Amino acid sequence: MTTPERLQLRDKFVDAMSQLVSSVTIVTTDGPVGPAGATVSAMTSVSADGDAPTMLVCLHHETTAAPAILNNRCFCINLLGADQTDIANVFASRTPAPGGDKFTAGQFEPMRSGAPGLVTALARFDCKLLSDERIGTHHVMIGSVLQVACLDGPPLLYGNRAYQNLA
Repeated sequence: MTTPERLQLRDKFVDAMSQLVSSVTIVTTDGPVGPAGATVSAMTSVSADGDAPTMLVCLHHETTAAPAILNNRCFCINLLGADQTDIANVFASRTPAPGGDKFTAGQFEPMRSGAPGLVTALARFDCKLLSDERIGTHHVMIGSVLQVACLDGPPLLYGNRAYQNLA
């Protein structure tokens, strides 16, 4: 494939993927290299069975969260509610973090792994890092779930390059 063909395919791929509606999460970590977090829409369950349930998350290699997770060996996937666009924007670096610390945007508590869990998240999946593979620009990370916490409410969604609500 020539370079122009590859670039055209990439642009069509990105446009097509913008039509996908997905949940908005923030992925957080803490440990020997300190806290970090990022807003992520590429997240899914892998399996509920086996030794423990497993989750998959994809993080761009240039985020501060990706190398922090690799070094801390844990992460928490925090599924955001429809009213949490402000937190999503802070962790996506779209808006400045209060006082320069993303974790002041919400109330966090340490989960079993030590990763910060957003107390008001609709769901929290606390994970121990099982594997990581760099594919293109992203780290594909799989975690073994250590702890789950849930609340009720509508989720924050992302599609068509904007936040969406179910209503």
